[in-house]
Amino acid sequence: MSMFKKLLASVGIGSAKVDARLHNDSLMPGETVSGEVHIVGGEVTQEIDDIYMYVITHYEREYDDKKVKEECILGKHRLAERFTLKSEETKVIPFSFQLPYETPLTIGRQPVYLRTGLDIKNAIDPADSDYIEVRPTPLMSKVLDAVKEIGFQLYKVDCEYNRYLGRTYPFVQEFEFRPTGRYRSRLDELEVIFFLRGDELEVLMQIDKRARGLLGALEEAFNMDERYARIRLTAADAERPTSHLAQAIDHVIQQNLR
Repeated sequence: MSMFKKLLASVGIGSAKVDARLHNDSLMPGETVSGEVHIVGGEVTQEIDDIYMYVITHYEREYDDKKVKEECILGKHRLAERFTLKSEETKVIPFSFQLPYETPLTIGRQPVYLRTGLDIKNAIDPADSDYIEVRPTPLMSKVLDAVKEIGFQLYKVDCEYNRYLGRTYPFVQEFEFRPTGRYRSRLDELEVIFFLRGDELEVLMQIDKRARGLLGALEEAFNMDERYARIRLTAADAERPTSHLAQAIDHVIQQNLR
């Protein structure tokens, strides 16, 4: 009977179970993820080689004119070294680590989740997934509000493969705005990308001009109608009125339309 139970445990029946319990499932990039991993033994004693936790998201990549979703591991954390888990024994292991600064915000349908698993030799490793909310930092929120203040409406947020602009990871999260005010006749869209590092935020803006006449059509055909501009913000900017930042962004757009 004991041998039969071991055989069942090796294929995931009667094996150990893992459950990650977060102290807080709503976080900003750079904040601390903390909680406890609860492990309950199965019907037989098992050797646990590793407990790991991945931070995972998805991004889109184009293949043969089709967009496919790819998984991206933002971080991997080893939570415990090898130990023996007896039958029906319960172990609780606390964990704490920093959420990467380049974790995308979970605006729209963008998923970010933690995958916790046990590494058990000769067995199907039990795993547990927990979705988290990733909120904008105060500086990010101020930028998004400032862009809306000068007459743009957010219509799309997604993570796209981009080896040129991506830094730690092969993608960037794009916030795409459409003009609703005085820029409606001059711009097709405005894209905003965030690069966060501690208390500093770099904002990359792609300004997509609307094509005008033959020259405009040629510029659009060769992507010459797109211009990039950067602004850098610090923690002090979070204390300033949104209208001040709106004026600064408006000035940058005006310069790139000349």
